[in-house]
Amino acid sequence: MAIYKLFPYKDATLYSFYPDMNTGIDPITTISNLNFAVDSNPQVARFLTEFVQSEIEDVINNKISGSQWDVDFKSFIATAQGVVEATDISVHPVAQYWYNGTGTYLDQPLTTDGCAWYSPYFKNSGVLWSGSGTDNTNHYVTSSYNPNFVNAGGGAWYHSGSDGTLYAVTQSFDTRSTKDLKINAKTIVEKWYSGSFENNGFITKWENSVEFNTNAQIQPVMQFYSIDTNTIYPPQLEFKWRDYQSVLDGPASSSIVNTTNLVSSLAENPGYFTPRAINRFRFNVAAKYPIRTFTTASQFTGTNYLPTASYYAIKDLDTNEFVVSYDTNYTQLSSDNEGNYFDVHMNGLEPERYYKICVKTNIKGSTLILDDNYYFKVVNAL
Repeated sequence: MAIYKLFPYKDATLYSFYPDMNTGIDPITTISNLNFAVDSNPQVARFLTEFVQSEIEDVINNKISGSQWDVDFKSFIATAQGVVEATDISVHPVAQYWYNGTGTYLDQPLTTDGCAWYSPYFKNSGVLWSGSGTDNTNHYVTSSYNPNFVNAGGGAWYHSGSDGTLYAVTQSFDTRSTKDLKINAKTIVEKWYSGSFENNGFITKWENSVEFNTNAQIQPVMQFYSIDTNTIYPPQLEFKWRDYQSVLDGPASSSIVNTTNLVSSLAENPGYFTPRAINRFRFNVAAKYPIRTFTTASQFTGTNYLPTASYYAIKDLDTNEFVVSYDTNYTQLSSDNEGNYFDVHMNGLEPERYYKICVKTNIKGSTLILDDNYYFKVVNAL
């Protein structure tokens, strides 16, 4: 498929209330602005997430290979509270290397062997988060804190380039909106890929007007699953590219089914795949009641096609959630002389789970969902 997911190799939350505490293996990452009863100062949390640079380069060089592409940074919500009106989360590229550490939230004693509010390294390392200014790559680096409430720290990130390009990406949330984080990260990833600046991952935070706000009514908290979660919702960097190929602009166009009364089947599906597998599924269709014609060959032995406006999606069978959604650019069914097909990279699917393939098409103004028990499982080993 033209969807390929990478998972981070490190993430951690920075807490201004515990400025030396590391949370590098906590199952949750957090953004918040809280006014604790034990302290009249508002306390802020932000989190870091980093993906392996060589894996990003491999996807762009060896899988996308010049096709039209895009990429999203996604993180999945665990809990949310206090988001009472439209409020923005901002995501920036981190400007300094940081240590993941081995802490969890409120270890006793606190773990201090990795990044925290004060330092990207560890407590007493002598290395602090950078302040604002232009670095040696001519990109403007900034940080954000309120000296009335906490000392300098909380990360450092690239704000803009010398050409005025802004690197912040935002997403707005309100009381009833979906709380999963999904931001377009192509500008940032392109900078990492080109070497314009080093890949130190993303920092995710509330917008400046929310952080260190003393108003008791502005206390939003959103917690997301980290790479150390025991759930099926780790953060991900989702690459999408257009690998659509078609023979339906020639003589084969006469073989497109033009009735909603059809039969379909999924071929080239052994049912079990390892996480490193790449499989080409074939989707076969035929009219259930073909028009009677005089011919010397069976109408059921020829190759038939769905219309070009046909797309696939993949659902987790237990949760009934889409892990790959219908996309008119990136999940369009291709076609060749053998029929319709699409490719799936199993790496982005959680192992030891069952999945269901659905196909959506439009025939004569009617939208059809074809999902006749097209199941498969990703397993750790066969």
